[in-house]
Amino acid sequence: MSHVGDLWERLVRAALRRERTGLDAYGRPAGGIAGNVPSSLANSRDIDPILRAADEIQDEDPNISRILCEHAYTLAQNLDPNSEGRGVLQFKTGLMSVIKQKLAKRDGADFDRNQDIARLREFYKLYREKNNVDKLREEEMELRESGAFSGNFQELERKTVKRKRVFATLKVLGTVLEQLSQEFSPDEAEALIPDELKRVIESDKAMTEDLIAYNIIPLDAPAMTNAITLFPEVRAAVASLKYFRGLPKLPGTFPIPATRSADVLDFLHYIFGFQKGNVSNQRENIVNLLSNEQSRFDVPDEHEPKLDETAVENVFLKSLDNYIKWCNYLGIPPMWSNSNVNKEKKVLYISLYFLIWGEAANARFLPECLCYIFHRMGEEMEDMLKEQLAKPAVSCVTENGVSFLEQVVCPLYDVIAAEAANNNDGKAPHSAWRNYDDFNEYFWSRSCLKLGWPLDKHSSFLLSPPKRSTNLLKTSATKRRGKTSFVEHRTFFHLYHSFHRLWIFLFMMFQGLTIIAFHDGRLDSKTLRELLSLGPTFFVMKLLQSALDIVVMYGAYSTTRLLAVSRIFVRFIWFSFATIFICFLYVKGLQDTTDSVSGSIVFKIYMVVIGIYAGIQLFWSSLARLPSCHRLINRFDNTSIVSLVKWIHQEHYYVGRGMYEATTDYILYLLFWLVVLGAKFAFAYFLQIRPLVKPTRLIIDFKDVRYSWHDFVSKNNHNALTVATLWGPVFCIYLLDIHIFYTIISAVVGFLLGARDRLGEIRSLGAVHKLFERFPEAFMDNLHIPLARRDRVNGQVLGKDKSDAARFSPFWNEIVNNLREEDYITNLEMELLQMPKNTGAVPMVQWPLFLLASKIFVAKDIAGESDSQEDLWDRISRDDYMRYAVEECFYTVKYILTSVFDDDGKLWVERIYEDIKGSIVKRTIHSDFELKKLALVIQKVTALMGILKEAGTPELETGAVNAALDLYDVIQLDLLSIDMRGNYATWNTLKKARKEGRLFSKLTWPRDPELRSQIRRLHSLLTIKDSAVYVPRNLEARRRLQFFTNSLFMSMPRTKPVREMLSFSVFTPYYSETVLYSIKELLEKNEDGISVLFYLQKIYPDEWKNFLARIGRDENTHESVLINNEDDNLELRFWASYRGQTLARTVRGMMYYRKALMLQAYLERMTVGDMEAAIPANEATDTKGFEFSPEARAHADLKFTYVVTCQIYGKQKEDQKPQAADIGLLLQKNEALRVAYIDEVETLTAGKVNKEFFSKLVKGDINGKDKEVYSIKLPGNPKLGEGKPENQNHAIVFTRGNACQTIDMNQDNYFEEALKMRNLLEEFHAYHGIRPPTILGVREHVFTGSVSSLASFMSNQETSFVTLGQRVLATPLKVRMHYGHPDVFDRVFHITRGGISKASRVINISEDIYAGFNSTLRQGNITHHEYIQVGKGRDVGLNQIALFEGKVAGGNGEQVLSRDIYRLGQLFDFFRMLSFFFTTVGYYFCTMLTVLTVYIFLYGKLYLALSGVGEDLQTRAEVLDNKALNTALNTQFLFQIGVFTAIPMVLGFILEQGFLRAIVSFITMQFQLCTVFFTFSLGTRTHYFGRTILHGGAKYHATGRGFVVQHIKFAENYRLYSRSHFVKALEVVLLLVVYVSYGYNEGLVGYILLSVSSWFMALSWLFAPYLFNPSGFEWQKTVEDFRDWTNWLFYRGGIGVKGEESWEAWWDGELSHIRTLGGRIMETILSLRFFIFQYGIVYKLDVQGSNTSLSYYGFSWLVLVALIFLFKIFTFSQKISVNFQLILRFVQGVAFLLAIAGISVAVALSSLTMTDILASILAFIPTGWGILSICVAWKPVLKKIGLWKSVRSLARLYDAGMGMLIFIPIAFGSWFPFISTFQTRLMFNQAFSRGLEISLILAGNNPNSGI
Repeated sequence: MSHVGDLWERLVRAALRRERTGLDAYGRPAGGIAGNVPSSLANSRDIDPILRAADEIQDEDPNISRILCEHAYTLAQNLDPNSEGRGVLQFKTGLMSVIKQKLAKRDGADFDRNQDIARLREFYKLYREKNNVDKLREEEMELRESGAFSGNFQELERKTVKRKRVFATLKVLGTVLEQLSQEFSPDEAEALIPDELKRVIESDKAMTEDLIAYNIIPLDAPAMTNAITLFPEVRAAVASLKYFRGLPKLPGTFPIPATRSADVLDFLHYIFGFQKGNVSNQRENIVNLLSNEQSRFDVPDEHEPKLDETAVENVFLKSLDNYIKWCNYLGIPPMWSNSNVNKEKKVLYISLYFLIWGEAANARFLPECLCYIFHRMGEEMEDMLKEQLAKPAVSCVTENGVSFLEQVVCPLYDVIAAEAANNNDGKAPHSAWRNYDDFNEYFWSRSCLKLGWPLDKHSSFLLSPPKRSTNLLKTSATKRRGKTSFVEHRTFFHLYHSFHRLWIFLFMMFQGLTIIAFHDGRLDSKTLRELLSLGPTFFVMKLLQSALDIVVMYGAYSTTRLLAVSRIFVRFIWFSFATIFICFLYVKGLQDTTDSVSGSIVFKIYMVVIGIYAGIQLFWSSLARLPSCHRLINRFDNTSIVSLVKWIHQEHYYVGRGMYEATTDYILYLLFWLVVLGAKFAFAYFLQIRPLVKPTRLIIDFKDVRYSWHDFVSKNNHNALTVATLWGPVFCIYLLDIHIFYTIISAVVGFLLGARDRLGEIRSLGAVHKLFERFPEAFMDNLHIPLARRDRVNGQVLGKDKSDAARFSPFWNEIVNNLREEDYITNLEMELLQMPKNTGAVPMVQWPLFLLASKIFVAKDIAGESDSQEDLWDRISRDDYMRYAVEECFYTVKYILTSVFDDDGKLWVERIYEDIKGSIVKRTIHSDFELKKLALVIQKVTALMGILKEAGTPELETGAVNAALDLYDVIQLDLLSIDMRGNYATWNTLKKARKEGRLFSKLTWPRDPELRSQIRRLHSLLTIKDSAVYVPRNLEARRRLQFFTNSLFMSMPRTKPVREMLSFSVFTPYYSETVLYSIKELLEKNEDGISVLFYLQKIYPDEWKNFLARIGRDENTHESVLINNEDDNLELRFWASYRGQTLARTVRGMMYYRKALMLQAYLERMTVGDMEAAIPANEATDTKGFEFSPEARAHADLKFTYVVTCQIYGKQKEDQKPQAADIGLLLQKNEALRVAYIDEVETLTAGKVNKEFFSKLVKGDINGKDKEVYSIKLPGNPKLGEGKPENQNHAIVFTRGNACQTIDMNQDNYFEEALKMRNLLEEFHAYHGIRPPTILGVREHVFTGSVSSLASFMSNQETSFVTLGQRVLATPLKVRMHYGHPDVFDRVFHITRGGISKASRVINISEDIYAGFNSTLRQGNITHHEYIQVGKGRDVGLNQIALFEGKVAGGNGEQVLSRDIYRLGQLFDFFRMLSFFFTTVGYYFCTMLTVLTVYIFLYGKLYLALSGVGEDLQTRAEVLDNKALNTALNTQFLFQIGVFTAIPMVLGFILEQGFLRAIVSFITMQFQLCTVFFTFSLGTRTHYFGRTILHGGAKYHATGRGFVVQHIKFAENYRLYSRSHFVKALEVVLLLVVYVSYGYNEGLVGYILLSVSSWFMALSWLFAPYLFNPSGFEWQKTVEDFRDWTNWLFYRGGIGVKGEESWEAWWDGELSHIRTLGGRIMETILSLRFFIFQYGIVYKLDVQGSNTSLSYYGFSWLVLVALIFLFKIFTFSQKISVNFQLILRFVQGVAFLLAIAGISVAVALSSLTMTDILASILAFIPTGWGILSICVAWKPVLKKIGLWKSVRSLARLYDAGMGMLIFIPIAFGSWFPFISTFQTRLMFNQAFSRGLEISLILAGNNPNSGI
């Protein structure tokens, strides 16, 4: 039975336990019943530690474990007696089961609480004795005092961990003992726990001071084990927070930790009721900021450290800069304006602001709201400072105490949440609810002061809106405030509204160029008269813009400032009158018969008016370009005249002021755009407009044009429609080709800038070899701190080159070591790449062996072949590294032999060397030495070194003596030819010693590490015969070394010591993506039988072998062996995860920052005067144990923080998700890693379960569990907007430092790049314009490019943008924004201005770029730097790419509607506005216009073909085939296929890879059909961008980041691309077919030339998803796909059925975006185009003849109705007809026969032909689709009248037909096996070059059969 009980207990424990891979800090499996306490019991912080202690002592004393479990159960029962909290019942049941099992083991013993206490008391004593508690601390302190760098650190860590574990357990035992004794009377309790034991318990508790949770700096519990607390700047910062004179005293009951005194945060905590977790968090944040600021000045006095006034002032001004500007904007004085602000007061204000910010939750997105709260609370605090005793603030007093959260944050949160609920999950119009910007902008006017303080809860601002009704006719009256300042109405007019200056400029230029062209280029008076028509054009377009101001502001009038509203209406009235007046003057001027302009009085008045207006505008714009004028104007900003002028000129906001750049920067981007515009307008005039003049004149003059249809609109209008078809495509290209010229010229400028910055100078391994000797000097110049004496190391003068090499070598070697740890290089390559320390006695720089390998053997051959010393040395010196190898061997052999040999041996060595030197001087080396015998000497030296490099044994010592004697004999007998008479005595002594056997008899075996390393190195130098010219062989290792070494020569700021550098955080949002691949995921096979592990082994074969070697396995080891070994199993998971897009890879990469900082701090200790300055001199460049240095770790932790915000980590833990276990494993593996998450806690209030939300920060603790550091209660569910920015916002309070780098969870980093982070941070203090940088852009390397050809296209495209593209955006254009990651933010700047992203639902779906918008509008400056890079993963499959591009395009569609785009478009100067437009939403607009050009061209051709006008005109004159139209089509085609996208790519290749490799790469891409991919992407971007602006529906698409090698089913591709690509492509095909059938073409060649771009686009859109689909043309897969597709198409589905399962469910989902009346009307209008086919084709039928009567068209509709009736008969519902099946079948049969008979009779008796029948089908198909599209738009109406099922049947027919049209060519191609082979080679060519056996993969072999 006991065995059964054991099994039951294990089962219960396993159910309660969180499964976790790996061991905890003590080598025990982590787990147990601890760590699984439900969230609703989390308020008791005792339960989890008690259960952990129970787990700890389970094996030691199960009875005591039982007592602890019982007590934990009692605590849980007291907290939730009814088990109503989530998970409480299961937890208590499981815990009770464990207790019962323990009681059962007691063999029926009585239950006695007294006995339990006695047992617990005795166990406490025994546990102390067993663990020798009294000596634990003493032993640890002895080790600590023995020297941190003495190699004892690992033992020290072991002792520290043991102490912490023991005292943690004792603390729990003591606490439980005390709590149990409380159940008895005081006398009984005293008897149970004697006073002596109480004192011992208290003493033991005091020893747990460093077990109290802290993040970085142990402030509440200072720990002697943490070196951070010893830094003077930290102590000074802590001291600055202490209570100061004049601060009201806290009551004695306020709890202050015994380890510290009260400070200003305790004061604020008490009076305002901030949360304890928030106070602790911000205390550390403020100390971190102050101490880091102080470190940049000087180190404070160690005895009484104090902060400099300047340090406090800098933090004060930086933190409160936005508040000060807000006060100035509103015209109110800051709270401190009436008092003297000393250093202590500044710290108090800083603390108050950060405490408000830290607890503001979602209100952190409202920076000016926080300014208001800060202002009011500061005023309240100022009044309280006059009191003697602190008392709670009135504004925060609640019924239960004091709470800032309840009284201030919750009212704000409640109204924000209520508004967010009204967005209907993003489906409601933006105008129907207030977003974050609306709330924040309320505080941009003085009306916000009416909110009062405490907050007026009945204010209209804080009134929650009524729940939004779905009934559009039902409106509810409410007093709540509406939108503020701006309304995001969904309309394309926003493009004009935001960028009206661009469109006015383009339209006016087009008008002007057209006028000049129609006057044949003559600028006479008539031309000038017509050119003056530009004036009315300008004012009409300005009137349109002012009218749009009124429309777009609809919905925000009542809440917007009166001045702003009045400006809108005044502008509209002004431009209305101005337009009328200008038009009147111009018309009157035209009516004047005077020939010359100067002779007309009216025109003179007109020109004066225009000139005055233009002069004023030009003057004001010129002033705006001068920074000095801006500063002068801002100084008088509050004067009425300046305010009036500004009010007239442009809108005035809190943001967007001072949007100007330095004059030099302005001139640079002005010149850039002058070149672009010059090229664009020259192209437009000569190749687009002028060639159209003659055809246009001819068409206008044509009379009596013959129409083949019934014409309505083309009579007596000079053939206007024909002219429109001619000019339409040309005008579209005119609008978009400015982007083309921008692309070309920006690519050239980017190329030149990159060349200037020295990018690509080292682009090959050969360049690394050639320039290596320059690397140490470059490293010292850029990446090392400046030194006063660079020629000294350890006090020795070594010369600059050698000292540089000595300091460079530890960094280089650590880079190489990391490459080995990452399995990119082999052990041999690591040995070859590593560089000697260069601190020894060898008087030269010793270079890595990969530079010197095989050089000795070549030199030996040269020596044997040469005839003279001059020839010998000349040939050797031609290769620098050969010369270095020879010299090193010469010096090293002497150094080793003199160190090893006895006195006689040393005498011999010195004599030989003196003779060699003498022969060199006398140039008699060939006569004095037999150089042909040199090989024999090398052989003997090699043999001796081979013995000496081993550990010494008597046998080896004997062998070494014999080897030395052999060397002596060879040199004496074979090599030497010198005259020995000059040194006869010496040679005689040696000869005698040899005869007597004394020579070399007393060798000194090498023990010194430096000497042994030289012996090993010399042995390698003499034995490596193969050239190392290809080392390293791994392509990724090469790329990284090339980039790093190249960056050493690039311009970057000089670095500061680690102590003085800026501090920073890295911030990674995470949701539920893969953390670490599980073994199951690695071995799970796809439908082809391929596992992820097998795939990785084939893609990275060299790295797999290196991995096996690293873990000590043979390269042929099967993976099953690794899986069965616990350690290797985990290593295998990490190896695979580091090659995917996983969180583990990101964490490893980001933790390199800490590793780099530790190394830099460790090696700088001699220079910066650290606490470790007293180290031995020979360890100055020794990096052994640098990761264990407490001081180095403390420096790194003070400067670097890494927070991963895992939003649902708490829920994942509760649900025991594998992600939670893997995140826990990462926490244990990386001690500096912090995880923030949102914890949902269920609480009981009045018998009801309520959810409370907490923002928590955890770290790994010594028990292998999570340790909570901070917990901050939130006002509610923080996810009110977009998920990612809300996730970032809740956790940003846990970041630290001056900067914050945003990193996505699919990124990577490299150790060598982390070394440059200090330099990058110094860019914040470098000059980059008139404003300091606020965001530092960082280059990315896309590491997923080798997976497939698609991944390569995406990688190249992305790389081009993040390098060359962003380079130009930053300089000279000054419009670089934040495009995601891995930019570095000025943290304090951004957290005081709304954060690092925006979060409003849908409108901010592309949340990252809004950080750039916000930064720019708030006078920030965004730069770009390319000497440092971060890895980035991208989507690798077509579906993943399409979803990603759809998300980005949809996000850009939402940006068009946003206020940020509007303000930037309005407030930028004209040229900067051009740059901004064409690099953001303008790019997508031009993309859409490219596609629209095809439609406009083809519908124009359709009109010409079906109306008969085209044939008539072409027969009269050659006017339709002209130069302008061909130019437009060619331009469109080149843009379509990505040629202009490729130009930056190719130039980037040339710059960084070289011309030849760039050309090869580009040609390879063409063979891989990159043009098809780019054309397909064009359709993706067009569809999602256009649909989002029209209907909305933009949303985040989870693309997945796995490896895409599996086949995608036909149905899945159809679902994804049907509406975005297939429908549009088939429409184009239909247009082309009609055009070729009825158009007038000059032969096949003419048709092909005119339509090739259209055909290419249509076919790319139709077949690209299958062309780039693995196994897309494999016959078996094709058969399976067809079966799957038909099942999906005809499965009717039902409630709950997903779109992946049923066509009906998918179709309903595809229609969900049409929700608004405006959207339905637009869809209806757009659908009308399909009816032109039927109208035109009817009049082309043979049966019609030449009659153009409208009755024929009417008859065609009767035929169509009949066809629809027949279709309805044949698709009649089977459910309805179940009772009359025979009748239905009979009716269907009769109907079919009648239809056939009718057609036959018509053909026989009339002129109807089979061609007419086919033509009719061609006509009815688009008509049916048009009807279907209109019905879909009005779905609710159709449902009400009962026609929806018929519409759905028709839609299914169309989808079935479209699917078959696409499927048939695929099936046909699948018949030919070579097509499948070609496609495989096409898709995976890159992977083939790296050894991927894709044919094996796709053949479905089973590689893991042995597992």
